Amino acid sequence: MVVVGADVHKRTHTFVVVDAVGRKLGQKTVKADGKGHDQAIRWVQVEFGEQITADVAAGGEGLRWGIEDCRHLSARLEIDLLDAGQSVVRVPAKLMAEQRRTARTRGKSDPIDALAVARVVLREPDLPVAAHDEASRELKMLVDRREDLVKERTAMMNRFRWHLHRIDPTVDPKPKSLKQAKTRRQLAEFLAEVPADQDGIDARMAREVLADIDRVTPVINDLEREVTALVAAQAPALLELPGCAGLTAAKIVGETAGIDRFAHEAKYAMHAGVAPIPVWSGRTEGRVRMCKAGNRQLNAALHRIAITQVQREGAGRTYYEKRLAVGDSKTEALRCLKRRLARVVYQTLKTTTSTPAADLLPTAA
Repeated sequence: MVVVGADVHKRTHTFVVVDAVGRKLGQKTVKADGKGHDQAIRWVQVEFGEQITADVAAGGEGLRWGIEDCRHLSARLEIDLLDAGQSVVRVPAKLMAEQRRTARTRGKSDPIDALAVARVVLREPDLPVAAHDEASRELKMLVDRREDLVKERTAMMNRFRWHLHRIDPTVDPKPKSLKQAKTRRQLAEFLAEVPADQDGIDARMAREVLADIDRVTPVINDLEREVTALVAAQAPALLELPGCAGLTAAKIVGETAGIDRFAHEAKYAMHAGVAPIPVWSGRTEGRVRMCKAGNRQLNAALHRIAITQVQREGAGRTYYEKRLAVGDSKTEALRCLKRRLARVVYQTLKTTTSTPAADLLPTAA
């Protein structure tokens, strides 16, 4: 098999080609745009076409591209390669760095990093396959936009409350109440009555910040309604999972980016960062801990579902209490529940039929 490793940057991409045993066959740097991507594909096909054809004839894959997973930097390259019918896998930066440290080459450069990426592809057979599902991407973009606006609004609310405290410490609205239009109107009326010669600059800043909150809040609410409607159309069965509301379901769909790219649920659990990591030695055999790697956004969504299920009656709480009864700590029991939920989410996304609430926690290990 011929493997092409890619080290991606904002303006240039560097490609290194290796054979089946990791020997470097060539390298090329192109501009990070569509023309540069086409140039890289033609270069590989022309320079190494005979080896690729021979490998395919022998029953091999022929050619595989490995791209360092750098989110937005690598997204355009992945799309162009997939549109050209290429096989593409994503290489975590951590694996690339480890391979580079163990190599005989010294220093750090784009060709060295690209070579390390290619050798990781040869070494690791279960790397995540690159895929771009437009429906899930739309959900991800909308959810990310809403979360950015919520962070901005939270900062505005905190700033507003400090200005208000300087004007009149007795006026102290609860932070969540500022989301309500009625509360904001009452505060606007209060600020309008503050004399210009009394705390004038604080009153002015408070009025401007309150106007910003008024402007952002309807946008956040509209995005939430749009996201909820989209996820109800794309993954209605996911909404039947106890503790999984519209925004959480949208986060799962968006961060999963196509469930078909995971061969089985164990790979999905590893991607979500909920797969158990062994930490035993000697007489402490069998101990595991929570994985701190994986997609942290997807992990957070599963965590919210787990916490909600623990607080309410149902299969999730029953399983959690069962783990506590056999001696697990609260952290270990929650880890086990999140691992089970990853299996449930995987099975739910794989099927189009809804799952009965009583069967949302399978008994299989």
